Amino acid sequence: MTERGEESGPTLPVARVVVDTPLAHLDRPFEYTVPAELDEAARPGVRVRVRFAGKTVDGFLLERTAEAEHRGRLAPLLKVVSPEPVLTPELARLCREVADHYAGTLADVLRLAIPPRHATAERTVPPAADDRPPGVDDAARATPVDDSAWRAYPAGPAFLRHLAAGAGPAAAWLALPDAGSDDGWPLALAQAVAATRRSGRGAVVVLPDHRDVDRLGAALDRVLGPEAYVRLTADQGPQRRYADWLKVLRGHVHVAIGSRSAAFAPVRHPGLVAWWDDGDDLHQEPRSPYPHVREVLRRRAAASGAGLLVGGFTRTPQVQHWLERGWVREVVAAAPTVRERAPRVVVAGEGAAARSDPAAAVARIPTLAWRTVKDGLSRGPVLVQVPRRGYLVGLSCQECRTPVRCPACGGPLQVPAPGAAPVCAWCGETDDGRPCRRCGAAARRSTVVGERRTAEEIGRAFQGVPVRTSRAGHLVARVGPEPAVVVATPGAEPLADGGYAAALLLDGWALLDRAGLDAGVETVRRWAAAAALTRPAPEGGTVVLVGVPPHGHLRPVEALVRWAPGWFAAGELAERAELRLPPVCRTARVGGAPELVEEALAELELPSDVTVLGPLPAGSGGSGEEVQVLLRATDDVAPGLVRALQALRAARSARKAEGVLRVQLDPPDLGV
Repeated sequence: MTERGEESGPTLPVARVVVDTPLAHLDRPFEYTVPAELDEAARPGVRVRVRFAGKTVDGFLLERTAEAEHRGRLAPLLKVVSPEPVLTPELARLCREVADHYAGTLADVLRLAIPPRHATAERTVPPAADDRPPGVDDAARATPVDDSAWRAYPAGPAFLRHLAAGAGPAAAWLALPDAGSDDGWPLALAQAVAATRRSGRGAVVVLPDHRDVDRLGAALDRVLGPEAYVRLTADQGPQRRYADWLKVLRGHVHVAIGSRSAAFAPVRHPGLVAWWDDGDDLHQEPRSPYPHVREVLRRRAAASGAGLLVGGFTRTPQVQHWLERGWVREVVAAAPTVRERAPRVVVAGEGAAARSDPAAAVARIPTLAWRTVKDGLSRGPVLVQVPRRGYLVGLSCQECRTPVRCPACGGPLQVPAPGAAPVCAWCGETDDGRPCRRCGAAARRSTVVGERRTAEEIGRAFQGVPVRTSRAGHLVARVGPEPAVVVATPGAEPLADGGYAAALLLDGWALLDRAGLDAGVETVRRWAAAAALTRPAPEGGTVVLVGVPPHGHLRPVEALVRWAPGWFAAGELAERAELRLPPVCRTARVGGAPELVEEALAELELPSDVTVLGPLPAGSGGSGEEVQVLLRATDDVAPGLVRALQALRAARSARKAEGVLRVQLDPPDLGV
């Protein structure tokens, strides 16, 4: 121990350390003395071990100071785990901002931002390169900016020129359908990265999953070369991932691509932060404090002056909100170009199809869909998107259509395979065959059909034609140009060489009728992702939308038929603004046992303009006995709401309150 004011070897004898603890009331730096033997190694940003609350814990050294704020005795640092300064000042500020935005703790965000240490990786990666100020990159200086993938967008080439000149433009980009071509959105993103490198700055690009990362990686191989970037994904393994992260930290590589944790990649002098498909739920971190890639990269761009690019085939209301506030500029193609690139979209059971086939509005696969598949197979592969995976996913009474439920737990019954007995999807109990609880009939019928049964039905109709299925856990990456039927669940659609000749989007009601604020937004996103893999209308590409509820001309359906995602996002945002729903207002969800939520509401010191909705029964994932409240605040009141929630978490942590109270800012879906 060292008394304050005693002689000490180090010039800056006090270390301020952020301790790895989940306790909210301890979300602040703690001071320790630096022993003489650790003076050289104990640099800001290194991992350390300290004594805290009677235990040895990990932490990060934030800074060294000459004087301590604490007036008592300080404990010494126990160990410098590694001399590598992994927590840069820029990363520390970003993580602090993200923690405060989501009413979380700095330690929680640091666990998301910095991968676990791997000693072998630290030894194999070369030492840090000189941190030179931004300048023209020598490798890119001799070549002009290639904007070939951006010429279809009037504002596209100008966006790349600004990046190459060292500016920081911010753009919301609606990508054209590309039939899965490597010259589509992956090449456009790669060219934006190349333009940024020409200014001597780095780039961070975040994509939803490893398949998108692979596509962008292939484009970057063509544009910059395989050594010009690193991948940061969970499937790399601890050593490879940490080694690639160190290459970025040490300045050997200036471009990082990967999944959501790559948003924190310590790229030096970032000139572009970009992400693809903002509406994909994989961009939302499932661990506390639940940050979204969108908010992390927005704050990173604001702090560094980097350019910002959010792209996708559709646009979320959150990005539309930015657009209408002037935070980003629109990069879209002209209407004639959209008509040339987009497939023809028709709705089964509407217009002339309804007159020629009256059953089309209720049939699962109407005559129009069968004709489209047959015609498409004469020209290439055909995609069939099915919202549910499995065989027969839902059963009901044959007579009165009452859903059949498990007598043990009340869960839905399903048939997992051909000829198998129905089982409960929740508890796995086999159906005992008891009669319908409403009418007493014993016969059952299927109400929800999965991708396996769909593939079986299509295989019987088109004998001799290969039928392939793709779903989570059994993904097919790519299919050839030869005729075949590909049945896939949303997000698992393979790429097809040359694009699909036609596509069926089945069971539209299963997507549109879901509970939740974002049901329509997610439906349009999933439909557009599949339709974008289809050939353009001038080449015969056709998309048939089947199973739309008879509720009139729904906006999501019209958005797909017209290929007008910007129009759809603007309408969605206008409705939410009228109802004071996100993203116009910030929302927090507080959930737990009824007595805990009631206690929290009594303890919260909320600003007067915060609206409290509930308590209501918790949604899926709750025990059935839990409740939740929604707290809604306008932008000017939102900081007060966040501070109140931080204070609530800290107070509960300090008194070691029993029970689990979940607090989440900006929950991804408000459905209950």
